[in-house]
Amino acid sequence: MSDVIIVGGGASGLIASVMAARAGARVTVLEQNDKPGKKLSATGNGKCNLTNLSQKPEDYRGSDPEFSSFARKAFSVSDTLDFFTELGLCPVNKNNYIYPRSGQASSVTELLCMEAVRLGVKIKTNEKATELHQKKGKWTVLTKTWHYEADAVILSGGSSASAIAGSDGSCYQLAAALGHKIIKPLPALTAFKCSGSYFSGWAGVRTQANVTLLIDGSPRHRAEGEVQLTEYGISGIPVFQISRYGIRSLYNKEKVSLSIDFMPEIHTSDLDRFWENRKKRCPQKNERELLIGLFPEKLNKVICNYSKKRHIELPCLLKRFPLEVCGYLPYEQAQVCSGGVDTSEIDPHTMESRLCPGLYFAGELMDVDGTCGGYNLQWAWSSGACAGLHSAGVTGSSYKQGENI
Repeated sequence: MSDVIIVGGGASGLIASVMAARAGARVTVLEQNDKPGKKLSATGNGKCNLTNLSQKPEDYRGSDPEFSSFARKAFSVSDTLDFFTELGLCPVNKNNYIYPRSGQASSVTELLCMEAVRLGVKIKTNEKATELHQKKGKWTVLTKTWHYEADAVILSGGSSASAIAGSDGSCYQLAAALGHKIIKPLPALTAFKCSGSYFSGWAGVRTQANVTLLIDGSPRHRAEGEVQLTEYGISGIPVFQISRYGIRSLYNKEKVSLSIDFMPEIHTSDLDRFWENRKKRCPQKNERELLIGLFPEKLNKVICNYSKKRHIELPCLLKRFPLEVCGYLPYEQAQVCSGGVDTSEIDPHTMESRLCPGLYFAGELMDVDGTCGGYNLQWAWSSGACAGLHSAGVTGSSYKQGENI
């Protein structure tokens, strides 16, 4: 029977502990917070978007976008749903977004912990790993008060994203001390700060739009949905989806800007005719009055003032409202991080380090991040399950309920 130490009791660490214990390992989880799964219990505004039935390659990002596909195939969305249903969760499908029927993320954490305890997993809270050492195939994990011996170690400590206590990215240092390259972790799935003096005028407005990200003036990424206009710039799901690219470009000293299409349902070639017809029907109205009924009043004022000040035709501005990105919200207000442990140094099938045999990785610690919609949690489940099974010595390329366990 092998001994497995898991550093980090979040989503990926908890599922890794269950899978390793089911495979026959003696498992200890070291969690630096006073209880495990704090970030998991808060995810999705406390509702927990568990996974997503729609899985596309572009939903997973990183220096090697293909890296995550192996674990996601080995422990798929179907496996995830079977796993949690077996634990007692009742998944609910909301347009491919999967939630627990309870509507509480804490249900997911509680069920994982219950299963881990049932299997004999020891969960040590307020226990922060400070050093890792390997000698003659055995691992020693040091904390401030104790040292733990193991045959394998899984690092699943997560990133600095989130305002939850303990989200400090300390596992990056543990990996780096063992020789692993760390691609600079930066906030992702967060909002942009923009240059301008008019944002207080539109703060609080929500509206449908298409957001295009430009790097050094060249269009690179695009997302559509409800945007939130703020006192510092722009937020909302479409912004979150492209934020990782803009933030990494800012880090690389590139010029980052946005083009906002406030009328994505009308093609550019049709907008002039739409606008002329609107003026013909209401010749007595000025431009701001013509906007009434199209957008919230606060946005109408900003668009009109911008048009007059910069002498830009209003229809053109409706389709290509420019914003210069000057920053982004900090780690505490980001859902995840991009960057992390370089995946070229990790076996994509087993999550084992190519540099240090017996060392495994799980979850956001690696250079893999997903879009909004349950993809980051699916990565946690898939990578955690693979790391747990393989750290316990299980072989095979895919997970099946009841097999190899």
